[in-house]
Amino acid sequence: MGEQGSLAHVIPAPLRYDVELRERITAHLSGHERRVADLGERRHAAVALVLVDSAPETARAPSLGPDGRPAHAPVLLHEGLTAGAGGAAFVLCRRPLTLPRHAGQYALPGGRLEPGEDVVTAALRETHEEIGVDLGPDAVLGLLDDYVTRSGFVMTPVVVWAGEVELRPDPGEVMAAYRVGLHQLLRTDSPRLEHIPESDRPVVSVPLGSTYVHAPTAAVLVQLGWLGLLGRSDPVDHFEQPVFAWS
Repeated sequence: MGEQGSLAHVIPAPLRYDVELRERITAHLSGHERRVADLGERRHAAVALVLVDSAPETARAPSLGPDGRPAHAPVLLHEGLTAGAGGAAFVLCRRPLTLPRHAGQYALPGGRLEPGEDVVTAALRETHEEIGVDLGPDAVLGLLDDYVTRSGFVMTPVVVWAGEVELRPDPGEVMAAYRVGLHQLLRTDSPRLEHIPESDRPVVSVPLGSTYVHAPTAAVLVQLGWLGLLGRSDPVDHFEQPVFAWS
């Protein structure tokens, strides 16, 4: 387990996006006894871990306006994530700076469940709405553990295998969508843990390329690496979010 302050780290080689990887992740998820959080007064949300192939030259898909040009200024598009592309990857979004909440933050496609939806339906709907990828239930490989957020949600991660798809981000919800190599989750400096006076739980983040992504997204990504790739069933619900993400 990584700790802040490490002076050296190793980044593994990219993973092949193939049937063997799909079967391995599916087997690890199906053999896992998922930890389910009590909703209580909380709201239920689903996020999608959309697994795709990647290459550095196509790592970033900016959202486009009606004229076909980037909808957001290129200077605002963080390029640190493109260094993490290569081979099997997951899709990570950066939110527009114009949003009233969580502006500019990194997130997985997702949102709250609508009336009558289950987590799979919600995750697939949000994937279509946010990054323009239309997938059916047969693309779902399994679910990760629930994660309770400081903002009052129970977040259920849904892992989906997208195949060869084009990312078409919605400019109202996504500044840009990135293909980040799964091998980044296996770095020796990941996860990074910090201790803060506001909580007795360690704040978790993960290095991706040359940038860092924080919880709650980071907690989900840690379990994708541990469980999906390595078969480790360690919990991640004890990981804390940074204070700026509490509201």
